[in-house]
Amino acid sequence: VQLAESGGGLVQAGGSLRLSCTTSALTFDDYAWFRQAPGKELEGISFITRSDHQTYYLRPVKGRFTISVDDAKNTIYLQMNSLKPEDTAMYYCVANINPVQALDADPRNFGYWGRGTQVTVSS
Repeated sequence: VQLAESGGGLVQAGGSLRLSCTTSALTFDDYAWFRQAPGKELEGISFITRSDHQTYYLRPVKGRFTISVDDAKNTIYLQMNSLKPEDTAMYYCVANINPVQALDADPRNFGYWGRGTQVTVSS
């Protein structure tokens, strides 16, 4: 399973970015976006289940970020609005992981991970 993230970059606070994660095929039902800021732990910020379109967001991003899946394009998106400097992190796309597994001491024990895309929000 290969996942390729894109869309990261440098943006001013209050701005928006849309991250994309392309894969050869949407094999799994569950997909997620994680992030890791320098010196901090990985955190699962957004999850989606394709079969019923259920979504889950970590509180710091709820209301600002939106996860979606385009089956025709085999792509998972993360629309990020009203960005804040504390959103600065490496963002990872993950396949076949759920919010419970995200709480593990090392979430990388679960699912399939992309290489990440850097998001930097300037104040």
